[in-house]
Amino acid sequence: MTAEPGGASNPPYRALFDRPVFIVSTPRSGSTLLFDTLAQAPRLFTIGQESHWVIEDTADFDPEKRGWSSNRLTAADAKAGAVEDLCRAFYRDLRDRDDAPASGAVRMLEKTPKNALRVPFFAGAFPDSSFVYLYRNVREVLASMMEAWASGGFRTYPQLPGWTGYPWSMLLVPGWRELIGQPLPVIVARQWAMTTQILLDDLEALAAERVHAVTYQALIDGPQAQMQRLTANLGLDWDRTLGSTLPLSKVTVSPPQAGKWRRLEREIEALIPIVAAADARARDFASTRA
Repeated sequence: MTAEPGGASNPPYRALFDRPVFIVSTPRSGSTLLFDTLAQAPRLFTIGQESHWVIEDTADFDPEKRGWSSNRLTAADAKAGAVEDLCRAFYRDLRDRDDAPASGAVRMLEKTPKNALRVPFFAGAFPDSSFVYLYRNVREVLASMMEAWASGGFRTYPQLPGWTGYPWSMLLVPGWRELIGQPLPVIVARQWAMTTQILLDDLEALAAERVHAVTYQALIDGPQAQMQRLTANLGLDWDRTLGSTLPLSKVTVSPPQAGKWRRLEREIEALIPIVAAADARARDFASTRA
């Protein structure tokens, strides 16, 4: 029987992760679509889904044990033992595009929206990692986030202590208690704006060669060209020919259509003052890193 990694005579699980790639974005930005498309690259491994519980089942990263502060993780949390536990949990579920399990050192692709608050942690845990920032038009994202909250299908912490109204959905931002009692559109706008500001602060602190960007619109308009560009920048191969239209994401709440966000136009336009500064910064960042 072959000894498992991490044993007395074997390298730790952490040593088996070669230049992992993390897609980071605010929720409902199209990251599942980007993840599913990029996962078609050869010799790239994923766990096949979002890693919410893989991460939060690691004792050091359980939000309840951290006093329900938020999903934020920093470099200070990248302690050797916790990182090794997380790597072990990831590695056992890694598969490539043909469903072959990981063997030896592999390149992992990971995507979980909460990771938008965890860039310093992953950057510290994996110093050879790369990050792909995905930007989508803020009006479209706000509409989709409101739809997701209301749908009940994205509840992450339904028993969040002290929270009222719709059960908490998607990532838990720092300062969430200040949003108790606010209308849903305001909650969503502040959730988006705070996530974006934190994410951009963290990405800008990294060496430029570790950070790449894609816009949702560019991905939709030219998926083949975007995958060829992105994989080349990440040091990956690309041997697929994509059609002009990508399949719907498995987390689609309602079918996409041009201008769908306008069904909530009045509510969204009232939120623009909350998100305008972060959105201007995000658009500029995406345009310079794409």
